[in-house]
Amino acid sequence: MSNSLKILSKFALFNFIYLKYMFIRSQVHSIQKRINEPRKFIQVIVGPRQVGKTTLVLQLIENINMPYTFESADGIANTSSTWLQQTWESARLVMKNSGASAYLLVIDEIQKVDNWSEVVKQQWDKDTRDGTNIIVILLGSSRLLIQKGLTESLTGRFEVVQMGHWSFAEMNQAFGFSLNQFLFFGGYPGAASLINDETRWKNYINDSLIETSISKDILMLTRIDKPALLKRLFELGSLYSGQILSYTKLVGELQDAGNTTTIKHYLRLLAESGLLCGIEKYAGNVIRQRSSSPKFQVFNNALLSAQGYEGFNDVQINSKKWGRIVESAVGAHLVNCAVSQPFHLFYWRENNYEVDFILEHRGKLVAVEVKSGINAINRGMDVFNKKFKPQKVLIVGTGGIPVDIFLKMNPVDLF
Repeated sequence: MSNSLKILSKFALFNFIYLKYMFIRSQVHSIQKRINEPRKFIQVIVGPRQVGKTTLVLQLIENINMPYTFESADGIANTSSTWLQQTWESARLVMKNSGASAYLLVIDEIQKVDNWSEVVKQQWDKDTRDGTNIIVILLGSSRLLIQKGLTESLTGRFEVVQMGHWSFAEMNQAFGFSLNQFLFFGGYPGAASLINDETRWKNYINDSLIETSISKDILMLTRIDKPALLKRLFELGSLYSGQILSYTKLVGELQDAGNTTTIKHYLRLLAESGLLCGIEKYAGNVIRQRSSSPKFQVFNNALLSAQGYEGFNDVQINSKKWGRIVESAVGAHLVNCAVSQPFHLFYWRENNYEVDFILEHRGKLVAVEVKSGINAINRGMDVFNKKFKPQKVLIVGTGGIPVDIFLKMNPVDLF
């Protein structure tokens, strides 16, 4: 254990001994480079639950020669602003007593602290005035609440590091996942060891990941008038991942439990929690895009597979269902990359013609169609090509780029 260890929460200590054996994601190196620079910005790490934000910081701590404090608001009964102020002041005292020239303060689940952004602003500015070299890393699993606090109080004081769901390349390297295993079981590292017991795996995904994300990151922190509607929306949207469903039809499917405005709001909350989003239709017109029917898309295929009753082997021999699994996995790869990469993601449909995904970057378009069957002909691609003149038209799967190759690509490289 590192000699730089000063203060570590019980939660972090429990996981600390496993760090040397765990896969290191690329963000570790970029964060390490930033905290070794002269103090200038607060580093804010955001992302869904169970993608490795806490592990990333613990791995970082193990590889730096700097005293630190690591605390999590998730395990504190009274996460008031006073708790955050006391934690910060304690870090100052430890730094002073140790005679260190720099000190690292890490707060996990920062969005759980009342009025957190104002407190962080006050304490950060105080250290700046006093010349106290406390370097700050904040972690949060609710991107919506984190972003709201950053824009309200911390303008010009922070940098954001987006932690997305694990990619096929990462799951393959870390756990030996085959392509088909990744397509079905998705990219949750904590569930990787459970895939040989599918009942246990599904229970873990539903109970420990989905239910916790919805309950802690949405229902406890945001006013939700119809929680049952939000949960049903997630279940239905996950099962329809990769498919287009109008808001009017969706209201009917949800037994008219809420109007379209409420459903759009709930879908946005699910997207900000890294669970489920609605891809908009490309129309070359912003107003028409925003009024379009959404194409549901999970951020991780585990969320789709865990909602169904079919097992891994059963789905593989059903060509129609497996085709949806493949398209959803490609969509999940694209929506995850779109969170942190400079491109916008759409679908396109006109009459009976359709293209699965449209990528837009600086006015340039790339059309992507996913094919997992024998017939790779798509008239929709021809119609779109003639109407919008995209830079590229690509097929992923049968007759085109192999799925495993595409899932390892950065979509921005397509332009």
